[in-house]
Amino acid sequence: MSGRVLVAGIGNVFLGDDGFGVEVVNRIDASALPSRVDVVDYGIRGVHLAYELLNGRHDTLIMVDAVPIEGPPGTLAVLEVDDADAVVAGPVPVNGHGMHPQAVLDLLRNLGGGVRRVLIVGCRPAVIDEGMGLSAPVAAAVDDAVRLVVDLARRIQQADVECADA
Repeated sequence: MSGRVLVAGIGNVFLGDDGFGVEVVNRIDASALPSRVDVVDYGIRGVHLAYELLNGRHDTLIMVDAVPIEGPPGTLAVLEVDDADAVVAGPVPVNGHGMHPQAVLDLLRNLGGGVRRVLIVGCRPAVIDEGMGLSAPVAAAVDDAVRLVVDLARRIQQADVECADA
């Protein structure tokens, strides 16, 4: 167990609120995080993220993305992906411009990799349409999402350190 955490911002900045994850990770001050937490803007490079995870360097992945969760636009949620429930049958279609979180994880498993824990910090979008910039409710949620991601990464890192020391 490496105890490393990867915070991955994903989404397409040319599709309105789909750029939420990218905006959040670009606002995170990585120097305020423990040294074993990496923050990366993957944007639409979901295939790259899957290959990055193949090296086994990270035990925990926190993906930040616009997701269709309950509530009005701008609602934030932390979702835990249960790897045991995921079943991948056959090859995963790879589209460099449309790799949502589950597609990334499916590709990773098909490549023979995995990650111990996967969390998604999601925000309900208002607009997923051609155009740059976040809608008002999603833009208003970005600072709260930054705090949420930083707190989550710190707590996970601390728990991993405590487990390693025990």
